[in-house]
Amino acid sequence: MKSNVWLIVKKEFARFFGDRRMLLMLVLPGILVYVVYSFMGTALQSMFMPDAEYLPGVYVFNMPDSLKGDAPGGWEWARLLQTDSEVPDIDAAKEQVTSKQADLCVVFPPDFDEKVEAYEARVSKEPAPNIEAYFNSSEINSQMAFGTLLALLDAYESSLANKFDINRGVGTADLATEKDASANIISSLMPLLLIMFLYSGCVSIAPESIAGEKERGTIGTMLVSPLKRSEFAIGKILSLGVLAFLAGLVSAVATMLSLPKFLGGNGGIDVDIYSAKDYFFLAIVILSTILLLVSLISVISAFAKTIKEASAAVMPLMIVVMLVGVTGMFGGGAQAEWVYYMIPIYNSVQGMSGVFSLDYSSMNIALTAVSNLVYACAGAFILTKMFNSEKVMFSK
Repeated sequence: MKSNVWLIVKKEFARFFGDRRMLLMLVLPGILVYVVYSFMGTALQSMFMPDAEYLPGVYVFNMPDSLKGDAPGGWEWARLLQTDSEVPDIDAAKEQVTSKQADLCVVFPPDFDEKVEAYEARVSKEPAPNIEAYFNSSEINSQMAFGTLLALLDAYESSLANKFDINRGVGTADLATEKDASANIISSLMPLLLIMFLYSGCVSIAPESIAGEKERGTIGTMLVSPLKRSEFAIGKILSLGVLAFLAGLVSAVATMLSLPKFLGGNGGIDVDIYSAKDYFFLAIVILSTILLLVSLISVISAFAKTIKEASAAVMPLMIVVMLVGVTGMFGGGAQAEWVYYMIPIYNSVQGMSGVFSLDYSSMNIALTAVSNLVYACAGAFILTKMFNSEKVMFSK
């Protein structure tokens, strides 16, 4: 039996690797993923990240002496309040912000310092002095200027009545390590992307191998050979699984390499945080998932008469894979109950999420792999039965 299965595997490999177009299908998605993600990261960074050297244009009316940098005990506004020209009134300044010729318009109430000094929260009947600030949310530099203004005013307000401090002198309050931070971001993105890459690899190969044989009329020759139908089914699934793994691996590696650029520079993301053990468990999940997906797509393709018909028939499965893949963005890993690791596709997404977040149980990974292999064997059994059915194989 092993030699017969190996014959089917070698036949599929020869057909695939002997066709340059098929080889192009193997590497092209990975190249496109790397180029597109890298380009998107650079483009998004230029669109939504303000220039660090940019000097915002800000108009300030009724600027109080207490907030001028050269005032005794005053407050340094740094680069925020630099303007090149004056405007006649507040409405004209707001119009400048609306037309994106200026970034911010700040209006202090007259006699701001005196009103602040006289105001007492629990005693004063008059409302607290109100500062008006206008910005343009469609302009990233305007948003940056507004955010800086809020931070400065908040710091100034705190200095007026400092009842208590938060984290004064403690240095960095965030105790998460760079490794944990990187794992958290990667685990929220990679499970969805990886399961889609694996599915794409399977669907680009399996329909052509199963339905393509029927469309070309070569399936009959294979079925009348001395090979057992079970050997034919197992050989198909194993060979397609290896090819789909290569296709998914190329795209996954390209994604990992482009991830820092996609997130804007390095973005504090370190993709070298995973050990050989982590990659080993990830490989187990990926391999078992590919065998499951190949068996599912092969069974669906066996009902189709042509490659086009098979491609249309697997569309509902793609929708299911995408929806389940989204659940990986909400975490899981070791926290999920063991029974969830017996649900096909969902168990794979949770296993990937756990590995990428560095929070997984080897028992759950093993349960995922065993479950997927059982489902893949069931698919091979169903495919064998379909090969034995002349109604399915030779329907017109």
